[in-house]
Amino acid sequence: MKKILLILVATFMMYAGTASAIDEGFEYNLITPPIGTADPAKVEVAEMFWYGCPHCNDFEPTLNKWLKTKPDNVNFIRIPAIFRESWIPHARAYYTAEALGVLDKTHSLFFEAVHKNRQRLATKKDISAFFVSHGVKAEEFDQAWNSFIVQSRVKRAITLTRRSGIKGVPSMLVNGKYRTSASEAGINNPGGASNDDMIKVVNFLVAKEAKQLKPAKK
Repeated sequence: MKKILLILVATFMMYAGTASAIDEGFEYNLITPPIGTADPAKVEVAEMFWYGCPHCNDFEPTLNKWLKTKPDNVNFIRIPAIFRESWIPHARAYYTAEALGVLDKTHSLFFEAVHKNRQRLATKKDISAFFVSHGVKAEEFDQAWNSFIVQSRVKRAITLTRRSGIKGVPSMLVNGKYRTSASEAGINNPGGASNDDMIKVVNFLVAKEAKQLKPAKK
């Protein structure tokens, strides 16, 4: 009886260790081939999102909390995912705000307009009205919306969505090498997918990549 009990305890401990581990192919997956990053002296963490996604909206508080405490060696960026043509206007809205220098002001407000105020913001006309309501001149909006830099970044977002291999949003990319999502990160969570689990996996991968950082050039 004692022997059986010891076997059961050992089996439980082995299972518990496996369940709490963070492993490739389960909590995260490789991006093949890797995507280049802007600064080899920092670990790049990218959120891939869509303004129309309720899960992305729900993830915002968790992400913003993490951003306040993220390591100094992390360079964080956002990439609007584009799975279909109907997602392009929201991507253009993001890059237009970035080009106008108002992204810090409009990013959360855009989520709020879509998910709290139930505004579709699916056309240039609707999106222009949104920007104007938050202090951007219509002429400046048009200039940025139609600019080469915004169009180029939208095309790159389409490419990155495909190359990253993500299946949905929100997803997180770490240093162009790894991707994870709430469903992947929470695969061993009895409670199911979790935004907190996704952050745990991101922190694990950041620590993993930080060991291989190239020193900054002097």
